Amino acid sequence: MLVHDRAESGATTRPSGIETLANLTTIVVSVILSVVLVKQFLLPPRTRRVAGAETAVGASLKDSLPGVDWGKNGRTLVLAISTRCHFCTDSAPFFKRIDKERPKDLKLVAVLPQPIEESRKYLDGEGVLVDEVRQAPPESIGVVGTPTLLLVDARGKVSDVWRGKLQPDDEEKVIAALRASASR
Repeated sequence: MLVHDRAESGATTRPSGIETLANLTTIVVSVILSVVLVKQFLLPPRTRRVAGAETAVGASLKDSLPGVDWGKNGRTLVLAISTRCHFCTDSAPFFKRIDKERPKDLKLVAVLPQPIEESRKYLDGEGVLVDEVRQAPPESIGVVGTPTLLLVDARGKVSDVWRGKLQPDDEEKVIAALRASASR
């Protein structure tokens, strides 16, 4: 009796249901893994926007940054930035200028989500001098995007807010506001 093998004769065999399921599963897992890797390593991080959570003039930061002595500081400019924000890095020359031109009664506090040591290294590398460095997620102080500047009074109340990479004319307005509030 002669047995004829289909594979030897050139006929194609159909994959079994289990093979098809395994192939589909491999494809789906590969696509999901690719999406996760692209989101994690290639796309910029997204900050979730929470309605009504953005800090505005009049908001209190007294409980948002424990350990900051607003009363002792008098006036404080909070730099809400991140080591992973290219707009923050692009704004570093302006932050250096603020330090050089700030009134004597103005304290600078940098708030970054990264660990303190990493934040200090970043600030030093950019030549940005501040009085204090704090680690806190931006959302904890009502910041939804970096860089954000918050001018805070001795009671911990926000008196002015500037968001994003500022244009030169807006930078001048910030410097003028810092000087004006010093003379009050």
